[in-house]
Amino acid sequence: MCYSLKTKYGGTEAVIDDNCGVSKFYAIANTLVDHLQIQFLNQVDDVDSLDWDFRYKDQFLTLHYNIFNGVSIYPQQHNGAKKENKAVMEVAHFLESKSF
Repeated sequence: MCYSLKTKYGGTEAVIDDNCGVSKFYAIANTLVDHLQIQFLNQVDDVDSLDWDFRYKDQFLTLHYNIFNGVSIYPQQHNGAKKENKAVMEVAHFLESKSF
């Protein structure tokens, strides 16, 4: 799996897969729980998108799914803090080593 990074308004978004179904989102969520021991703090499930917030190394991130854009991870605050962007890149790099 490859990911791409987008920087918008100072925040880094890691696009994990831009063409996938919701089952891949759930597989990624389960991998984060099983291997990184994260807990989802807030889950917003809409008709065409899912936003699940979690904390990783004291940084608050969002696992996002949209039927048009696939799965991505980004900081909850888009202020461009280096620690938040680094956490996004670490999680994306970890997921790159996994197969779904």
